[in-house]
Amino acid sequence: MDVVAWLRGLGLERYAPAFRDNDVDDEVLPELTSDDLISIGVTSVGHRRKLLAAIAGLSAEMPAAALTAASRNAPEPAAGTAERRQLTVMFCDLVGSTALSTRFDPEDLSKVIRSYQSCVATIIARFNGFVARYVGDGVLIYFGWPEARETDAERAVRAALAVIAAIGQSPTFSGRLRVRIGIATGLVVIGEPIGTGDARQQTAIGETPNLAARLQTLAEPDTVVISESTQRQIGGLFEIEDLGAQHLAGFGEPQRAWRVSGESGVVSRFEALRSEDAALVGRDEELDLLVRRWHQAKTGNGQVVLVSGEAGIGKSRLGAALSQRIEAETQSRLRYFCLPHHQGSALYPFIIQLEHAAGFAHHDSVEQKLSKLREWLAPVARAGDEIELLAELLSLPTSAAELNLSPQRKREMRFDALLNLIETLARNRPVLIFFEDAHWVDPTSRELLDLILERVSRILGWPTACNDADA
Repeated sequence: MDVVAWLRGLGLERYAPAFRDNDVDDEVLPELTSDDLISIGVTSVGHRRKLLAAIAGLSAEMPAAALTAASRNAPEPAAGTAERRQLTVMFCDLVGSTALSTRFDPEDLSKVIRSYQSCVATIIARFNGFVARYVGDGVLIYFGWPEARETDAERAVRAALAVIAAIGQSPTFSGRLRVRIGIATGLVVIGEPIGTGDARQQTAIGETPNLAARLQTLAEPDTVVISESTQRQIGGLFEIEDLGAQHLAGFGEPQRAWRVSGESGVVSRFEALRSEDAALVGRDEELDLLVRRWHQAKTGNGQVVLVSGEAGIGKSRLGAALSQRIEAETQSRLRYFCLPHHQGSALYPFIIQLEHAAGFAHHDSVEQKLSKLREWLAPVARAGDEIELLAELLSLPTSAAELNLSPQRKREMRFDALLNLIETLARNRPVLIFFEDAHWVDPTSRELLDLILERVSRILGWPTACNDADA
């Protein structure tokens, strides 16, 4: 599909350069959110609503094509014998489907169900899940099949939260649809498809799929309930509520369950999943090198250090050791984290850092967040326009739209504001920047990171050390 022609058909071709500059093609377009549109310069509420309605309409009008696109990059299960595999299983069920059948003509209801399924499939594909089959208005999903990943349980929970948000916000549905989601992790036997000519009809044998389905029945509308085995794997990445031991049909022993309410305030995967108290073994030389570079940076000779290597060899632990070594020294510290499922979200690491630095709390109102951001930026921003542009980046109500800037000019000014923030901090005290998991960086953040590194090497007297892990 020609995105420019699509915009022209909506009368919004003015945004074509912004879409092009942010690499929005026909694959990315169906996944755009309101936050994404704001970040690329669509500041008009009316235009955002029009674009979101049209984006959702793509799924409603072409559900089969949307489902095909959602699975386009999913690895095909290899034919062969069944195998034992640890799997995270999600069961997503539509709330009130019986009531929907009384409100809609069967043909209209079919469109609603197909749009719902398409929305779920698109999000699941983004988090590398596998839609095993549709069960009425329910969807059975596997994470860890056909390709296993270390982060399967985390991906499942993030995907579940994204499904709830998307189903509730999509303007294509008549009224507001709601879902319940259950997630469980455990050993299954899987590998032999049921039936012929349909490689996607995979059935995992074991209690894990049954547990996910039972946990789904415990969930309130628009909530996620997870098993104990899943809870152990997600660590402190999410805010969870212990529901205690639950008696579930078909299970002889009570099963512990947790309700997930959202992402936690812990932005470091290392902190959330592991302990910084773990001994650092055999890394004295690397740690001494980092400390030397930090002291050079403190004298005004900016430093950039790249720490790279295979997953699990201790890169984040090394960064934590550096932080502990220099903890007593005067410094400002900025931490940026990239995540695999946000590679298409422009400036995601910088957005999260701003929210964390401003002290946003999970239950803060929009007004409270805006007040906190302005208070934190006031000493470092050069003008009110910078504050408004950064507030807009965080999807907060601002007067940035009144600046009457082109998307490209607004992008340049936002970059300049973020660079100025770092430089202003560095004029007062040494700055230590951690940019972790840079192999997952989105293109816009990569461009801004390159500008930061360029200034470190070009500007004399700008004291910065950078640990760019996993680049």
